[in-house]
Amino acid sequence: MEYISGNRCYSWIFLIIKKIIFPPNLGGGYGKKSGRSKRWREMLKLPPVSQCRELRHSIEKDYSSLCDKQPIGRLLFRQFCDTKYDLKGCIEFLDAVGEYEVTADEDQRSYGLQVFNTFFSVESAVPLPEIPSRVLRECWLKLKENPDKDVFEECTSFVHYYLSGEPFKEYLESPYFSRFLQWKWLERQPVTKNTFRNYRVLGKGGFGEVCACQVRATGRMYACKKLEKKRIKKRKGEAMALNEKRMLEKVHSRFVVSLSYAYETKDSLCLVLTIMNGGDLKFHIHNLGNPGFDEQRAIFYAAELCCGLEDLQKERIVYRDLKPENILLDDRGHIRISDLGLAMEIPEGETIRGRVGTVGYMAPEVINNENYTFSPDWWGLGCLIYEMIQGHSPFRKFKEKVKREEVERRVKKDTEEYSKKFSEDSKSICKMLLTKNPKHRLGCKAGAVEVKGHPVFKDINFKRLEANMLDPPFCPDPQAIYCKDILDIEQFSTVKGVYLDTNDDTFYGQFATGCVSIPWQNEMIESGCFNDINKDEFDENTVLNQEEKMHYQVPKKKRGFFYRLLRRGGCISSGPSEKEELPPRL
Repeated sequence: MEYISGNRCYSWIFLIIKKIIFPPNLGGGYGKKSGRSKRWREMLKLPPVSQCRELRHSIEKDYSSLCDKQPIGRLLFRQFCDTKYDLKGCIEFLDAVGEYEVTADEDQRSYGLQVFNTFFSVESAVPLPEIPSRVLRECWLKLKENPDKDVFEECTSFVHYYLSGEPFKEYLESPYFSRFLQWKWLERQPVTKNTFRNYRVLGKGGFGEVCACQVRATGRMYACKKLEKKRIKKRKGEAMALNEKRMLEKVHSRFVVSLSYAYETKDSLCLVLTIMNGGDLKFHIHNLGNPGFDEQRAIFYAAELCCGLEDLQKERIVYRDLKPENILLDDRGHIRISDLGLAMEIPEGETIRGRVGTVGYMAPEVINNENYTFSPDWWGLGCLIYEMIQGHSPFRKFKEKVKREEVERRVKKDTEEYSKKFSEDSKSICKMLLTKNPKHRLGCKAGAVEVKGHPVFKDINFKRLEANMLDPPFCPDPQAIYCKDILDIEQFSTVKGVYLDTNDDTFYGQFATGCVSIPWQNEMIESGCFNDINKDEFDENTVLNQEEKMHYQVPKKKRGFFYRLLRRGGCISSGPSEKEELPPRL
C-alpha cells in the first residue's frame, strides 16, 4: 500500500494568532494571571489515601519508572531522600553530576574534578554507597586526560543500584509514596471536553479541525486536534489515527510534539498536543525575506532535529515524513517534529518497507520499496539541511512544476548541486546524509552519535541543547502572524451516509485513554499546582492505608443548628482541638 503525504491529510497548523484568536484577558484567569479556574483546587482535589488502596497493590514497583522517569515520582522520592542523612548525599551527588553534564566545554575538566574531590576524596564527609576503586580510578583518569559528558556514568549506576534496593523499599512504605499514589489516582481520572476551555480554530487536519484550548485547572495552553468520528470511519482511517496516538504517547522529547491528553466527545476523537506559536519551517524558509536561512540558524535547527530523531529511534520509531512544514517553532524559537501519522515502530532486529512520505523528500530505498529501518530519516535530515541553507529542496526547486516520476528519477540518479551558500562542513554533512546507498549513509551505522560527531556541529554542546540551555538564533515576534491566509480556513463538509454504532466502541476505547502520564505530571509541576497543593495538603491525607497501620482522619461530628449558634456567640468553647487527633504533617 502506498501513502503519499504532502496534501492536506494529516497536516495541520499550530499557530496562535494574537488578539484575533483569543480574547484580550485570556492570560488573566484566576490567581495572578495563571489562567486557572476559580475552582482549580476542587478540580485537582486529591483523594484520601484509603481510596488508593487498590492502586497501591496494582502499580508496578519499578524504581526507574516511579523514582526517575515520572516527574512527580522523581520529586517525591527526592523529598523522601532529603529526610535521610545517608540518602541525602546520593541525591546531592546525582544533582552534581547533572550539573557537570551541562557544563560549558571549557569548564568541564575543572568542574568535574571539583565534583570528584567533593564526593570521593579521602576527606569527603558525604555518605555514598561503596563504589569500586577501579571505577573511581578510571573516572579520575578520564577527568584529567580527556573528560566527556559521560565520565561519571558508571558511578551514577552504582548509586542508582543502591537507591533501588532498601531505600526504594523504605520509600514504598513512606507517606511520600502515599502522596504519589494520590497524584497517580488523580492522573487516571476521566478526561472530557469540560476539562478544557476551547478557543478559535487554528487550522485543519485530515479528519477535522485544530483549535486552541486551555486546561481549566492549570491554565496550560494546548492545541486540540479533533478527528471527526464519521470522517475517520468513511475513510477507514482508524488504524492511522490510532497509530499516531500511540506513537505520540510513547515519545517524551523536547524535540517532538507531545501528547498530553486523548479523549472523545459525541462526534470527535481529540488529541491534546503541545501548542507551537512560531509557525513552521516552510513558512520561515520561503516567506520571510530571501529564501533560506544563514548557516548558523540552519545548523542549530539541524542539531535539534538530530536530537528529536535520536529520541524517536530510542523508542524504535522511524518517522518517515521529514519536511519543513512538519517542523514547528515554539515561542522561544526551538523546534519540534510534528505529525506522526506516518511514523512506525520497528521491532528489534527487524526491518520494514513501504512507499510512504512526501514526493521530493522520500529516500531512494523508500521509492524502490526496499526494506529499511531508520535510514529514511537521515536522508530526510539531509534534505532539510539543504533546503534550510539553499532555499529549496535538493531535487526540486520551490514551486517547480515537475511530474512525480521525474522527481523520483532525480532522487535515485542525480547528484544535488551546491551553491556558495554552503560552507565546506555544511556541504559535507549534506553529501553524507544524501548518500544514495543507505549502507554508506551518515547515521545508518552508529545512529545519532555518528551524526552529532560531524564537524558541522563542533560549536553545539548537545547536553546543554538537550537540557534546553542554549538560546535559539531566532526568536519569533509574539505580535507576528507566521502563516498565510489563516482567516480563510475552509469549513469541513458534513459527512453523509455514515453511521456510528456499538462496533466502533472498541476503537474509541483504545483511543480515548485520558491523561498521558509524563506530560500531565510535568504540567502539574510547571504550572505550580503540584507545589501549591502539596504545600497546603501534605497533611492528614498523606498516610499509609489501614493494612499498613494507617491512622484515619477523625471525621468531624455533625453539629446541630443551636450548637453552631451558641458557639458563634461564645457560649460554648470548642474544647480540645480535633486537629490534635489528626496524623501529623511530614
